[in-house]
Amino acid sequence: MLQYTCQAFHELTLDELYAMMTIRQAVFAVEQNCVYLDADGKDQTAWHVMGKNAAGDLLAYARLMPKGVSYKNYASIGRVLNAESIRGMGEGQLLMAASLREAERLWPGVTLKISAQVYLLQFYQSFGFVPQGETYLEDGIPHIAMLR
Repeated sequence: MLQYTCQAFHELTLDELYAMMTIRQAVFAVEQNCVYLDADGKDQTAWHVMGKNAAGDLLAYARLMPKGVSYKNYASIGRVLNAESIRGMGEGQLLMAASLREAERLWPGVTLKISAQVYLLQFYQSFGFVPQGETYLEDGIPHIAMLR
């Protein structure tokens, strides 16, 4: 079981920042074969939910964005991932639950918008997200907007 923390960008250590960038590139750029600029200028305004094991290894991650950064009228959760080594162990649910708790703590009552990979539609619906509109390609992967 991982221990979850949530930190503002300025609270991250250099090692945490490096681990965060490494795991995001491993999952999104390498595993999913997506060519995109991960360092998009939004990390500095984000809150970073990190799940670490007892050895301090970062194995789960999500980025919480305040209203107006990714979406004009919504706060958001993005860059949601688990390291390959822990998939299928229920940590995805724990990561999402921690992310939703932190979003509510930071921005009580705010509506959240996500850009969900379509294959994870039911996963996000289980947390109360509702699909909005049609599917679209983002970085070559089918996505759908969802609100909660």
